[in-house]
Amino acid sequence: MSNQTCTLTNRDFTTLEFMRARCRGTEDPLAPILKRKIDTARVVFQSDVPAHVATINSRVIFRVNGSASDTRVISKDGSAYPVGISLPVTTARGLALIGLAEGQAFILLNQEGCEERIFLEKVLYQPEAARRKRQGVENPARAKPTLKLVHGSLDTP
Repeated sequence: MSNQTCTLTNRDFTTLEFMRARCRGTEDPLAPILKRKIDTARVVFQSDVPAHVATINSRVIFRVNGSASDTRVISKDGSAYPVGISLPVTTARGLALIGLAEGQAFILLNQEGCEERIFLEKVLYQPEAARRKRQGVENPARAKPTLKLVHGSLDTP
């Protein structure tokens, strides 16, 4: 993901900014990943994020360096899910996946200093898309406006 942008919801962007603020002045290995994510982010409202973009609490299929596919739920921390199901955003791989669209990859340096290519194959579930579906809004671009204009509201008596 050298010159690619990532798409982050306003909530996910805030989470990453908070994480970045906590690791300033330290040798945190997540700092360069956070910087790249935040610097290249295209921030959208939760209601506008495309269904094929990985967000926090999305269930995704991904590969690392072309290995076998793995399925995980990207979480804020690992405590909300049973062991082996979640991939916390506080890990390099979890952070790398946030904001990627299906078919995109993110290259990072692991703890041993070797490059890892994290490739997002598929977003199986995204909470924002599921919410839109429950509300009957399949495509956010086609959603009806929620603002109702009232004529005559500026008339003075």
